[in-house]
Amino acid sequence: MKVLDLLNKDSIVADLQGQTKEEVINELINLFKNDSRVIELEKVRDAVLEREKIMSTGVGKGFAIPHGKTNAVNDILAAFGKTTRPIEYDSLDGHPVYLVFLLVGKDNLVSKHIKLLSRISRMMNKDEFREKLIKAKTSDEILEIFKKEEENYFEV
Repeated sequence: MKVLDLLNKDSIVADLQGQTKEEVINELINLFKNDSRVIELEKVRDAVLEREKIMSTGVGKGFAIPHGKTNAVNDILAAFGKTTRPIEYDSLDGHPVYLVFLLVGKDNLVSKHIKLLSRISRMMNKDEFREKLIKAKTSDEILEIFKKEEENYFEV
């Protein structure tokens, strides 16, 4: 499985409207409102926000990867959003966030979930990749940037 297998135009927000950590997380979760893979959206929200309470998923370099595991989904889900406004995220490096990748996994798909988190982190650790995402204006552009970057990686 690749990150690109999880993302599509409808799961990408090229200009997040939220101004706080909770608002941007909720904005991304709301993209799954009518997704047939979601059993109960509020349990998805609870899983992600509970994980955030344990430790901030703002990993640094302007990037956050909120995530959670729950049986309220029947598959792994992902969404991505970016903003030009700094979001205070309680990041590990103390800097605001501009790029947010949401990953929601099913409780029994732990190994795949961890491998995807690792891949996303490796991709986002590349300065050039993050800069391209920040400059992108549309969901289509963002999808194409992920596609080109992921050509360098093996299947998860």
